[in-house]
Amino acid sequence: MNAHPTAIIHPQAKLAPNVTVGAYTVIGDDVELGSDCEVMSHVVLSGPLRMGRGNRIFPFAVIGHEPQDLKFHGEKTRLEVGDYNVFREFVTVHRGTSLGGGVTRIGSHNLVMAYVHVAHDCSVGDHVILVNGATLGGNVEVGDQATIGAFCPVQQFVRIGAYSFLGAATIVNQDVLPYSKTTAPRPAEVLGANGIGLERRGLSRKDIDEIDDSLRLICRSGLNTSQALEAIEARGFASPHVKALVDFVRTGERGFMKGSGRRRKKAPTS
Repeated sequence: MNAHPTAIIHPQAKLAPNVTVGAYTVIGDDVELGSDCEVMSHVVLSGPLRMGRGNRIFPFAVIGHEPQDLKFHGEKTRLEVGDYNVFREFVTVHRGTSLGGGVTRIGSHNLVMAYVHVAHDCSVGDHVILVNGATLGGNVEVGDQATIGAFCPVQQFVRIGAYSFLGAATIVNQDVLPYSKTTAPRPAEVLGANGIGLERRGLSRKDIDEIDDSLRLICRSGLNTSQALEAIEARGFASPHVKALVDFVRTGERGFMKGSGRRRKKAPTS
């Protein structure tokens, strides 16, 4: 282990031999770091915390501290982090609570940009991007490949669907449909499929078109949710991603962000 002499590392912390620790970093009891992790200067890691290999933690991040929940009274809860994540400056990620399941989970290959907050009992998948200042309330679920834009506040217990894209400053108080692109004006509005993002992630043009058609039926057709799902089934879409979208809608408990169903007017040209 390569640790700066000013770093404070609890004797019960378990760090792989090739972990690097920067100046003035504090690593507490019951923290485990896998191989190739890089912990830069002025970082605070608190346990119970399990972190896989290849993670990079930038200065002034605080990972694994107690949750900001008035119902928390010192119970032994934990934070579990996968592999090859990047936590940028001033990121905060808190442990779980006993009432919320006891564990906060972060997957692998995620980019968590500066000033992001991940609250207690959240579950973040793989290949997720949380842009500067995004804030996840407690018990939020974020699916794989989702992107949450800058300064997006996400209310407790909301689900962010896989492959979705949230524009900056979108206020999120209901589920966000998978594969969708949702923007900031209130009420927030689903603009259709996250076409560019889905193409980058290897989905076929047919899959993207079927997803887009399904989202339009759900969000823009004027049909209620049950009617929209029946219409999607009647179309006989073959894409497994459409099935995942339908399953997401059917299993929701808080409703989902849909918008007015009206297209915004284009700005006048001079």
